[in-house]
Amino acid sequence: MHSHNFENLDVWKRGCRLAVDVCVASHSSKDFALKDQIQRSAISIPPNIAEGAERPSDADFNRFLGYSKGSCGELRTQLMIHREVCRVLGVSPFEKTDTMIQETREISRMLAGLMQKIGSAS
Repeated sequence: MHSHNFENLDVWKRGCRLAVDVCVASHSSKDFALKDQIQRSAISIPPNIAEGAERPSDADFNRFLGYSKGSCGELRTQLMIHREVCRVLGVSPFEKTDTMIQETREISRMLAGLMQKIGSAS
């Protein structure tokens, strides 16, 4: 058995902030398909951390951290596609797109470290 309070995890807090930043930045986008995908992947990062922390075993927690890490990579890719589409069209990308991309890299590293720590504790 494990005991993890996800609300105390910095990676969960940063994931929540990133999800809010993404939703605010993409709010007025008219590219509804990409906007929806970007928001969904951003919004799924912290809940997967929380769901895993509430599961009964470290193995479950690690699996959900992996889902969160996958969503982080998905979001990074979608933001990169968005940035490139905007470049080709000659329009501005979402505000702070590059900052959000960098934050996905940092959150992914944090998740990998937590997964390693949880895995070695099992």
